Amino acid sequence: MNLHISEKIKQAIHLIEPEQLGQDIWHILEEQHFIGLLPHFIVNHICQKHHLDHKQLALKLLPITACYSHTPISNFHVGAVAIGISGNFYFGANQEFSNTNIQQTIHAEQSAISHAWVNNEKSLTDIVVNYTPCGHCRQFMNELNSASELQIHLPHSQNNPLQKYLPDSFGPKDLNINQLLLDEHDNHLNYHSQNPLILTALKAANTAHAPYSNSYHGVAIQTQDQRIFFGSYAENAAFNPSLPALQVALNHLFLNGEELANIQQVVMVEQANTLSYRKMSEDLVESICATKLEYIAL
Repeated sequence: MNLHISEKIKQAIHLIEPEQLGQDIWHILEEQHFIGLLPHFIVNHICQKHHLDHKQLALKLLPITACYSHTPISNFHVGAVAIGISGNFYFGANQEFSNTNIQQTIHAEQSAISHAWVNNEKSLTDIVVNYTPCGHCRQFMNELNSASELQIHLPHSQNNPLQKYLPDSFGPKDLNINQLLLDEHDNHLNYHSQNPLILTALKAANTAHAPYSNSYHGVAIQTQDQRIFFGSYAENAAFNPSLPALQVALNHLFLNGEELANIQQVVMVEQANTLSYRKMSEDLVESICATKLEYIAL
């Protein structure tokens, strides 16, 4: 039986020291219905109260961020915090989906970064994670507009530039791409509809980062209580670390304390110029819920 996120966090809160810090974090998350995000003013308040800097607080939060993982295959929990230039903390955790191909997986660093993206963060300063980033995630982080300044922090090693983990790297500049992940832009896609779920998916497609294929898609998910979660496609210079919009939307759902069982409707809007994510997304939706993917081609 899957525990609700509140129960997972309740079981892990004792891992935060000192005890009062753990209790403060519990009350804050409880008040915001376990949304995995700490606004900058709350971060500053906690740091001042407990005499911590932002990096120290993020490291202490890792046992809590790992609670947001969904790992029916590996049962291995990775937690991350992406720190925005705004000072906001965005939680992230690895997400796995059984009964489909393993490439549908979301890594914890991707989770935290995409969580920041759907919350309109403009740039990231730091990634804090409880295990050393794999090569897949190092390449994904290299797509960010702050990749050259990004700092990586682990429990056993802090203040590491991304270049330390990705020397002699290949990235957007090698392909003469100037539009980077988290840069603000509009893909100028149009579709006439009054349906708010379709319009949300269209808006997500318009912010998709796909400078290599020029194929754009966005996804919107509606739950039984009418909450809407969305995601945009995040493409990568090395292709394979690219993150489909459905995964970004599902991650958005998980980090808001929602569950797959509550999904009622899923809409995908896509302009498929040189590739399409339709089949891959249909397979994943079929494997996780009773509804089918509603697909709109532009």
